[in-house]
Amino acid sequence: MVTSKLRIQLLRCALLGVACAVADGAPAQQIAPKDAEPATRAANAALEGTLPFADRADFDDARRGFVGTIAGGRVGSAEQPVWNMERYAFLAGAAPPTVNPSLWRQAQLNAIHGLFKVADRVYQVRGLDIANMTIVESDQGLIVTDALLSAETAKAAIELYYAHRPRRPIVAVVYSHSHVDHYGGVRGLVGDDDVRSGKVRLIAPDGFLHEAVSENIVAGPAMGRRAQYQFGPLLATGERGQVDAGLGKNLSRGTVTLIAPNDVVRSAYETRTIDGVEIEFHLVPGSEAPAEMIAYYPQLRLLNMAEDTAHTLHNLYTIRGAQVRDGRLWSRYIGEAIEHYGGRTDVLVAQHHWPTWGQDQVVAFLRKQRDLYKFVHDQSVRLLNKGYTPAEIAEQLRLPPSLAGEWSAREYYGTVSHNSKGVYQFYLGWYDANPAHLNPLPPVESARKTIEYMGGADAVLARARADFRAGNYRWVASVLNKLVFAEPGNRAARELAADALEQLGYQAEAGTWRNAYLAGASELRNGVPRLPPARVASDVLGELPIDTVFDLLAIRIDPAKAEGRTIVVNWTFTESGQSYVLTLDHSALTHTAGPRAERADAGVSLSRATFLAVLARQKTIADAVRDGDIRLDGDARRVAELFAMLDDANPAFPIVEPK
Repeated sequence: MVTSKLRIQLLRCALLGVACAVADGAPAQQIAPKDAEPATRAANAALEGTLPFADRADFDDARRGFVGTIAGGRVGSAEQPVWNMERYAFLAGAAPPTVNPSLWRQAQLNAIHGLFKVADRVYQVRGLDIANMTIVESDQGLIVTDALLSAETAKAAIELYYAHRPRRPIVAVVYSHSHVDHYGGVRGLVGDDDVRSGKVRLIAPDGFLHEAVSENIVAGPAMGRRAQYQFGPLLATGERGQVDAGLGKNLSRGTVTLIAPNDVVRSAYETRTIDGVEIEFHLVPGSEAPAEMIAYYPQLRLLNMAEDTAHTLHNLYTIRGAQVRDGRLWSRYIGEAIEHYGGRTDVLVAQHHWPTWGQDQVVAFLRKQRDLYKFVHDQSVRLLNKGYTPAEIAEQLRLPPSLAGEWSAREYYGTVSHNSKGVYQFYLGWYDANPAHLNPLPPVESARKTIEYMGGADAVLARARADFRAGNYRWVASVLNKLVFAEPGNRAARELAADALEQLGYQAEAGTWRNAYLAGASELRNGVPRLPPARVASDVLGELPIDTVFDLLAIRIDPAKAEGRTIVVNWTFTESGQSYVLTLDHSALTHTAGPRAERADAGVSLSRATFLAVLARQKTIADAVRDGDIRLDGDARRVAELFAMLDDANPAFPIVEPK
């Protein structure tokens, strides 16, 4: 039986930097990562001669203003840390052959952690989660931008600040945008009562709450599984494992929370004065996040670019899966920042990585970031209009030398390759117009026919081994993926496929690609880790509109269980008096707000809190009825039948082998 204890065991393995030993279909002994092959050593050595590694300016900037840090950069207990920078101590020294030297450099920069003074009255906590916390000292208190991912890391970050600065109260928290690593730790900073009373202003961009509770919920289980590949949280850290995620080290493993904002910026430009500090907010929706804003502090000559700039090429398409971002719009917003704030900014901060100081340096950095996203967008569109497919565009598109030689434009998080495919998807979708690709055979059947045409498994393996020795790892990974899907129990195929993915990971400059390749290699060797079903955090559930909650129920209906059944249930929520009619018909669950249906099978009257507790599986319907939290009329069995049709998502579905 899968238990929460098992999940903790797996996460503990990752956090402590050791191999996890629990997996479906795993061999008796875990297969350890291997060394770099000659072709990988040559590729990584060759890269060192193409980039200005002698330039150490970023290291100076990343360390500038250092005040102090916490012991080992560790949050939580030694046995079960929420965050632990000690496991990255191996990053000292030169890059080993198993890590792309450019990524190694970025990993070293992202390992610099602690409290930093950015300017008078401005501090940042960096390297205690994947994102930054920016702290501005107001007249009597503190204005905090972004609450990190976990309540535990957020609390540790603010306590680190208090260890070196006066203990002023937090008067405002700014959510820069709707991604969870920027709001999930809010309860580590402030409580509900202070926000509801207005004692603390919680400021967010228009659309924040909708985007925060929706982006990672509807397709959340799939995104969560894919994020295991993007960030590598289940990989051991080390020279042959996870070294970085491009934007930061990794994801913290604490408690994700959410408090709804009480102050929303709705116009393109709005100004707030908070405890003597003026802030000009500029909405930038549809750039790096669907709801996002940058902020300018005129008294401090400080510009906070949120996540629209970073010391890397970011994602127009993120490989964990999300809506594709508009590179044209993203570039335009950076251009607007140059126009409005460039001439009056002395320091630029963002919610990942280190600051940029000096007006000329700020403008130069912004111009490169602006042109980076515009180039990828425009050139991808130019090529798709010539009829090139996503794979063809990705293969030929390269940044111009004036950008490719800039450290801040390197591909540590996003890549030109997968971003160009994202641009294609943004405009044209998944289909490349070749009818042969319109309705191909599904992966397993296609794989079996392909291997049969190639002369069988033994013939494929023989040729693949020769290509592996020649360093043709991309092809070996591709063809052996077919063989694994055709014969998932073929250990020789799995092991050689893993070897190829591993070498690709060792060569990858993008931390995200490295993590994905190495996660795939590990699962081919050791099996898919077993995890319990994912649950939506109760804080997030509590902020969901009832309409959205019913939509979440609908996407969990198992059509085989629902076939031939029709169920109508009236729902009434006692606090608000809101009524909904939930209808199951043709294996589809729909709902309408308004008057009760006259011919309903049953009626349910309950509080919103009880409804959410049932959905979170903190309480069953039977328990809630017994405790008097739910009043049922009509045929109660029909309600039980409806909930029995709900299917659980698989939090560890196979990726590099058949389902």
